Amino acid sequence: MPWRAEPGETADPYRVWLSEIMLQQTTVAAVKSYYETFLTRWPTIADLAAADDGDVMAAWAGLGYYARARNLVACARVVAATGFPVSREGLAGLPGVGDYTSAAIAAIAFGEPAPVVDGNVERVVARLTRLARPPKTVRREVEAIVAAMLPADRPGDFAQAMMDLGATICTPKSPACGICPLREGCAASAAGDMLDYPVKAPRRARSVWHGVAFVAVRPDGAILLRRRPARGLLGGMAEVFGSAWGGPVAVPLEHAPFDGGWAGVGSITHGFTHAELTVDVYSAAVPADAPTPAGAWWALPDDAGLPTVMKKVVVRALAMAG
Repeated sequence: MPWRAEPGETADPYRVWLSEIMLQQTTVAAVKSYYETFLTRWPTIADLAAADDGDVMAAWAGLGYYARARNLVACARVVAATGFPVSREGLAGLPGVGDYTSAAIAAIAFGEPAPVVDGNVERVVARLTRLARPPKTVRREVEAIVAAMLPADRPGDFAQAMMDLGATICTPKSPACGICPLREGCAASAAGDMLDYPVKAPRRARSVWHGVAFVAVRPDGAILLRRRPARGLLGGMAEVFGSAWGGPVAVPLEHAPFDGGWAGVGSITHGFTHAELTVDVYSAAVPADAPTPAGAWWALPDDAGLPTVMKKVVVRALAMAG
């Protein structure tokens, strides 16, 4: 993993922090290319602190959970001014840094013996102890179990080893118990019911949302964009014009950026963690001198830094137009 320090090296707090923010609810495979892009564009936290918010949001496009990008910039500006706190408690006060992330940075970058518990570690602990409740509902209990396992030194290496154990050996569906270094002390392995752990919490029903979107296309291929509000879902990201997402849209054309030859080109669907969204897409070929509403701009789709849902909308519109 590109953010891991080599043996004998001291971990760079900036790289640890950047990777941990990106890895929140996101896989290593998805993060690697984004991490390398960010380091190339902003090699130090001072560089990131000085970056334009829109540039950072565009570079983050596609990685999801966009509040992380907003917090990333806010946190970089705090740290650039005051320096990194070196304790878990101090780190937890930074924008976008919660219990897990503060513990991970404290342990890996600063050697604090903090219990680091991600989803992989939760699974390891649940099987070791045959934990009868969903780990996220008893987070402090799980942290206490990990804290009791902490070695006297190298807490960062221990934290990363536990995460790697869950990711590569104590996996969700096919745990490799035969090569697990913790097998002798594992209650679930002894009982032979490893796949029953961790106990899962009941799933909540997802909301169903609807919306409309309008893709205006100039002769040069540029599309009309605006920026979403800074706070909320996809906050600060670029988008095409359209309605808010919620119930069915009664009068779609009232959400168009201007009067024009709008034609319906079908719908797209997109799943968020908590909702399933359907967007009815309208497109219009407009002249080069088409109006630009206040706060909007024109950009080529590939240069726009669009989130995934907006990429789907634009692809649908352009495919039908073509």
